[in-house]
Amino acid sequence: MAFPSILSNINWKAGVQSLGSFEWPKTTSPTKRETAPNGSTIFWVIQDTYEGSTFFDTFDFFTGPDPTNFVDQQTAMNDNLAYVTSDNKVIMRGDNTTQLAYGVYRNSVRIKSQAQYNMGLFILDLEMAPWGCGTTTFFQTVGNGPWPYTGEIDIIEGVHDNQHNQVTWHTAPGCNLTQNTNFTGAIVQTNFTDNLQCNAFINNNAGCGVLEWSHASYGPLFDEANGGVFAMNWDENGIAVWSFYRATIPLDITQGEPNPSNWGEPVAALSTQSCNITNYFANHSIIFDITFCGDWAGNSYSTSGCPGTCENRLMDAANFVNASWIINSLSVYKQNWLDLSGPSNAARADSMIMNLKMISWIISTIFLQVVLVWL
Repeated sequence: MAFPSILSNINWKAGVQSLGSFEWPKTTSPTKRETAPNGSTIFWVIQDTYEGSTFFDTFDFFTGPDPTNFVDQQTAMNDNLAYVTSDNKVIMRGDNTTQLAYGVYRNSVRIKSQAQYNMGLFILDLEMAPWGCGTTTFFQTVGNGPWPYTGEIDIIEGVHDNQHNQVTWHTAPGCNLTQNTNFTGAIVQTNFTDNLQCNAFINNNAGCGVLEWSHASYGPLFDEANGGVFAMNWDENGIAVWSFYRATIPLDITQGEPNPSNWGEPVAALSTQSCNITNYFANHSIIFDITFCGDWAGNSYSTSGCPGTCENRLMDAANFVNASWIINSLSVYKQNWLDLSGPSNAARADSMIMNLKMISWIISTIFLQVVLVWL
């Protein structure tokens, strides 16, 4: 039996007496918890997990008309455009092996979850998101009613070889971004004016977007850093998005006990102050998308700094070697409430604390016995 991480600091020659000054390893505990409007404490419990060999089982492959040739699941699997590696990494990519004639659309994948969600905490752990000239990338949730009346939330949105991720909301008229909401990103502008209206029917469907401050939140630097985590919290208080580099992912996320209250300010947030969330967002499915020379990449290509034209770039497969998703997992959590405000609940909380103290005493006793045996 060995406890190297616990016993390494003990002065064995001093015997049992040294245990009095022994310092137990520190653990990280939540400093605070979210609270519901009724004062209950909010906990997030797992609802759905998408990962590994079963990842594609509950997604449908889109094959509708589009400037990109989106293929069905069988074709995607046969052509290695969608697969899961032996170490359970989920790969989705555009075709980067076929040379095309001018005007021919390049094959790619777009998938949509069969499950629909109304609020939740969505946490995506990925190593790579698609990028490159002529490429548009989306990780989004979209309502299943008539678009845009049930809303669209673009959690990861990037084009060409940009370095900043953009978070964007597209809605029916009447939902607006609030400037004084606390978030770290910068509001996207049209003609030097903040796009505060999420209305998809104006400004060429720009929506209301927020650009992340980090130049490594999308594109080559994000991938070079081995990716990270994107999290979107959609609840009755609004919709907020965070992103974390691989080295800064909060411990509560890695432990499967997410607590957004401890994550600091989000990179983007849509509050209820100027948007009735439940009226504008409903019945959302999760979508992953790799589009080539579509509305965004195609229309912005001439001002992007990319060479030639988008149509010419589409012909050479070597131009799309970075148009790939590499996903570790996608977890969806739902809210649970714990109300400790009443007398009976307070007593139950006291009982829980006493149980924890008893467990702590038992562990300490067992540890002491082990030390005595070894001595």
